[in-house]
Parts: sequence; structure tokens; C-alpha cells
Amino acid sequence: MWSTPRLTLAPVLALVAATGWVGPASAASRKIAVGDFRWSPPSVTVDLNDTVTWIWVGPDTQHSITGLSANAAQYDSDKGRTPDHKPGDRFQIRFTAPGTYDFHCVLHGIVRGSVTVQPVPGDGAPSPDPDPVILGDLVAPEVDGVSVRGRTIKYTLDETAKVTVDILKQRGPRWVLVSTRAYAGHVGYNDETLKGSLTPGRYRAFFRAADADNNQSKDAVASFTVRGPR
Repeated sequence: MWSTPRLTLAPVLALVAATGWVGPASAASRKIAVGDFRWSPPSVTVDLNDTVTWIWVGPDTQHSITGLSANAAQYDSDKGRTPDHKPGDRFQIRFTAPGTYDFHCVLHGIVRGSVTVQPVPGDGAPSPDPDPVILGDLVAPEVDGVSVRGRTIKYTLDETAKVTVDILKQRGPRWVLVSTRAYAGHVGYNDETLKGSLTPGRYRAFFRAADADNNQSKDAVASFTVRGPR
């Protein structure tokens, strides 16, 4: 009877040992979700010249990506400012030296993680990871029906928002900012009293609204005139 020859890996393993050959890099560029007071995933591994992209997903977005270990000291997503990101914001680093890099949030020490860079050249291609689900609100509030009549400001909102009104007065060919007011706007029709004194003249009021996720509307403009005593 014919017997099936037995295969052995010994020659192959000997060749690998003799040449020092290794297979292709297993790591690649990665994406990390920042939200719910943590990184997800908290630790990733990439190869040389690959990137890590942090994406703020919310609902909490006041987090920085700040180097904690000595080899990461040059990295900071929010140098010189308090972190306050919008859901969907991104911060990316391309790593060109091997090692383990530790990061944390300057406001919340529990929001932290690490990046391990292998001493194997990567291809630097974009991350194959899918984008994480954005949990925060990305839609700006809508301001409509804006008008100023007498000392009454009227407008409508489609969501609760902080409304800021810049009032400019015409002085010759120029428009000069003379006052800024802020109101707590609610859904639907809003009716506010314009406080303070405005001298007679022509004015423009620029309305913009920002919701709890710091999404800001486009400016809505209303022109009005303050008349002097008759």
C-alpha cells in the first residue's frame, strides 16, 4: 500500500531562523473614540509611520489628548486652552519612533490610555477602523422669525439654546458694535425686553444660538430704528 508522505516544518523553521525573516507587520493605523469618560479602546498598537486618530464622540467632550510619558510630552490636542470639543472633532498623530506613549486628559485623569509603536515599518495608510458612533448632538439650533420692535426682541427656536445678540449702530458709513446681550432661549416663540439705553439711530441686531453641545447657528439679522423724542 502507498503511504501518504508526512510533511515537516523543520526546513522552513530553520530557514526563518537563519535569515531572520519575519512576516508582514500585523499592526495598522487606528482610531480611538473619546467619550463616556474613557478611551475606547484604551490601548492600541501601531507600526512606525502609522497614525492614531482620536475622535470625540460625546456626550462628554471636555477632554484633551495630552502626552503623559516623557516621549509623548510634545503632543497635546489643546495646548494653552481648556479642552471643549464638539462631537466629531478629530486629533491625529503619526508616530515615527518606537516605544509606548502614555496620554491623559488634563481635566480628568481617569480619561487616559497608551499607544505602543512597534519597531516595524508600517505603510502609513489610513486606519481601516470604522468611525465610532457619534453620541452627541451635531445639529445647530435654528433661529427664525427674528425682529426688534420698540424695546421687544422676538424670535423662535427649534431647541433650547443660549441666544447671543450683538447690536450694532450705524455711524456714517460704518456699523459699530455698541452692545451684546445674552438670553436663555426655549423651544418655540421667545419674547424678550431690550434692556439698557440706545440713543436714536439705525441699528442691526445679529442673533446666534448655541445649544448644550456648543453647536452654533448661523447669524440671523434684524434691522431696527430707535427714534428720538417727538
